[in-house]
Amino acid sequence: MELKISTQSGQAAGVMNVSDPVFGGAFNEPLVHQVVTAYLAGGRAGTSAQKTRTQVRGGGAKPWKQKGTGRARAGSTRSPLWRGGGRIFAAVPRDHSQKVNKKMHGGAMRAILAELVRQDRLMIIDDFGVSGAKTKDLVAKLRNLGAEKCLIVTEAFDQNLFLSGRNLANVFVTEVEHADPVSLVSFEKVLVTVGAVKKFEELLG
Repeated sequence: MELKISTQSGQAAGVMNVSDPVFGGAFNEPLVHQVVTAYLAGGRAGTSAQKTRTQVRGGGAKPWKQKGTGRARAGSTRSPLWRGGGRIFAAVPRDHSQKVNKKMHGGAMRAILAELVRQDRLMIIDDFGVSGAKTKDLVAKLRNLGAEKCLIVTEAFDQNLFLSGRNLANVFVTEVEHADPVSLVSFEKVLVTVGAVKKFEELLG
């Protein structure tokens, strides 16, 4: 299949032949939902934790002798019955990650890219970059393209482009290897360079 190529100023720059399986496949909604959910779950911290009586510091000495005091038996001040003691059913750090194999991840990425093409949300740029780390230059280029809120996917890491876009709340710059399903479905527009398109075909073909 053929996709249109634009310049940085928004002018037409011809067409590009792309792989049908990568950019023209069917949209598998259950698969995409599962992969996106797994990706979001993997980002959860799961750091809630409490201490049991064995983890609380202190309490090694017996508070008072076993018999003859008139008080209840006690072996440690770190018992859950005591103030400052441990918890009976303490919360432990939880791993929220879900297993997603490579075949599922690749299928979801192909389905998302194909759906972006069908919804006219994928823009292929012949070459995209900025001369220096200037946020205003990047904003001007994106305004010319009509993509103020977008994900920019490049073939390799571009430091000037990364520094120019990191202060923009609605712009995110990434490389092909680090492109994730959540970012692809979240932004209104996805700008992909010609080199990045070829790399997508190599990784997902």
